[in-house]
Amino acid sequence: MHTLYTDGSCSPNPGPGGFAVIEDREPVRLGFHPDSTNIRMEGWALIAALEYADGKEYEIKTDSEFWIKVVTEWSLKWEANGWQKKGGIKNLDIVQELCSLYKKSNAKLTWVRAHVGTDGNELADEWANKARLEQLTK
Repeated sequence: MHTLYTDGSCSPNPGPGGFAVIEDREPVRLGFHPDSTNIRMEGWALIAALEYADGKEYEIKTDSEFWIKVVTEWSLKWEANGWQKKGGIKNLDIVQELCSLYKKSNAKLTWVRAHVGTDGNELADEWANKARLEQLTK
């Protein structure tokens, strides 16, 4: 099974954002948005990773426990309720796209702790910041 690492970055938050998808120590997808949030950029990174995986078996490692729970737990109820929940669903555009891609994928989402020296996660963080600062897309 192949492995991808993802990360997103905004500074300030909200503000300019970047994301990265890393495979074999190299960025395979980078993105930039002039006005976003950390949460949105983390979601866009996962979307980019699933698009890159294109149905192949991948383990996608992310430090966003939030998005893993959205995709594998919370969205199941939201979708059954017509994509509604009390108080609304923030970032619904990303939630729906990410969930749709995940359902069609052969990917496994795995949480990794951030900033503890995990090589792929550190590289994803570095490249997400670089994408934000240099407005890189790939």
